[in-house]
Amino acid sequence: MLPDTDDLPALLLDLAVPHEDVNDLVAQWRRLTGDPGTLRLLTECVGELFREPEDTGRTPELPGLLASAPADLTDTFAVHVLLAALPRTQALHRARGIPAEISRRTLADLGRHLAVHRRRHGRAGMQSWRWLVRHFRGELYQLGRLQFERARLGDRDARVTASAGLDAAPGTPCLNLHIPDFHGPLTPSACDRSVALAREFFARYFPEERPVAVLCHSWLLDPQLRRYLPADSNILRFQGRFRIAREESEPADTEPVQFVFGDPDLPVAALPRRTSVERAVGDQLRAGGHWYVGHGWFPFRAE
Repeated sequence: MLPDTDDLPALLLDLAVPHEDVNDLVAQWRRLTGDPGTLRLLTECVGELFREPEDTGRTPELPGLLASAPADLTDTFAVHVLLAALPRTQALHRARGIPAEISRRTLADLGRHLAVHRRRHGRAGMQSWRWLVRHFRGELYQLGRLQFERARLGDRDARVTASAGLDAAPGTPCLNLHIPDFHGPLTPSACDRSVALAREFFARYFPEERPVAVLCHSWLLDPQLRRYLPADSNILRFQGRFRIAREESEPADTEPVQFVFGDPDLPVAALPRRTSVERAVGDQLRAGGHWYVGHGWFPFRAE
């Protein structure tokens, strides 16, 4: 059953959707659900979203379906697909016994992505629907400051963790750790609390999986940051949690520009220098250097 149009404003606010987007999204929803053709398309998209629900890490084959959306809703149709999926997502969470507050905070990442889109483009929309798929399929959860995604070890990470003494083989359950924006400083105490919450959460609500390690793939783990930031900075203390999984040889210069400044296409020469992180990102690029995604891990079970 799809959300009722009259209930939609409250649902959007629960999902942290920016207030200036609410009226337009409600009007679009009324139009979409009132047309048999687009209603059928929404239903097909939701069916594809939840196909093979136990296959973690699966990206649904939605691009072809999304291409059939009304041309004037290119930026927002994926938002409506996720809204249509919301009752099924909430049912999945309830079936696991996941507290409503964790469910709400997890799914509120939808609103954060709308805010990111508006900050960059000045209008409602969402570019990263593939990312939100994880939340709505029940694969990713916001636990305090950090997000934890149910996943399985690939060949390379399995070799690294097994060599460190873990009982790890390709396909062994693990967790991918993500650092969302708009959630305050990445303080050691906040991270400690998130990891503790994750250990309790997955033991209680996914006891059959027993993840062996937490993996993180982020430019925040680039060791070059040590050249620019003080040793007691939150970012370097965050790096200190991880063992190196492997080094990356392919530059990812747009990653820090996107996450620090909000737009990966900003000209490097004009990047602001207001904070130590802004100075680090911009100065490295202006000097002709590059940034790389770091790959780190630590054992998930308390040692």
